[in-house]
Amino acid sequence: MKSPVSIKRGTVAAVFVDLQEEHRQDKRYLVEGFGDILANVQRLQATARANDVLLYHSAYIVDLTREARRFHPVDANGRSAFSDKDDPLTAICPEVAPVAGEMMLVKTEASAFGAGPAAGRLKAKGIEWLVVAGVWTEACIDATVRDAVSLGFRVLLVKDACGSGSTAMHQTAILNLANRLYGGAVTTTDGACRLMAGETVDAWQVQGSVPLRFTYENAARLYDEL
Repeated sequence: MKSPVSIKRGTVAAVFVDLQEEHRQDKRYLVEGFGDILANVQRLQATARANDVLLYHSAYIVDLTREARRFHPVDANGRSAFSDKDDPLTAICPEVAPVAGEMMLVKTEASAFGAGPAAGRLKAKGIEWLVVAGVWTEACIDATVRDAVSLGFRVLLVKDACGSGSTAMHQTAILNLANRLYGGAVTTTDGACRLMAGETVDAWQVQGSVPLRFTYENAARLYDEL
């Protein structure tokens, strides 16, 4: 259900996951509605920068010459079938790329917090809330959110600034995360911008155990109600 949420200034960072060119140019890896997602991310980033919110970016890049991965899909040349280190489309889209002084992680796994010092650095700065946006919702966003919650962060999941290969994939992934987003909330780009600016916003928060019992028939409606 929705309830009032507010975030104390200085305790929030914005996390942007895998907003890379391949998701709008590589036909094998296109994200539905990626242009709208990037536009919403631009709004989030502008608001974060205007309100001294830390920005943390990640990009997923696979280097099979350094790390053998059993069952990993490869192309005809033996390179990773997606996000290969030599593919220029792994670059972050320029309109949402980090600027000087912002944290940037090149990761080799789904989660932006699976390894490395990022979580520790954020906690050292007093960060309690993470505004999370990016792709793909059921993969790298899911892994990032679950790790963040396990690490003790409150996650503000921005549903219209995330995406996947289809609307159904995205919406059901958001619903699955919402069911277990303990300590956090689900909101829209507008809601997240208002929260980063210091306002109080009504946002969806989980209560009880798995409250969103969605079906093929009602999943879109429940998603819209978040």
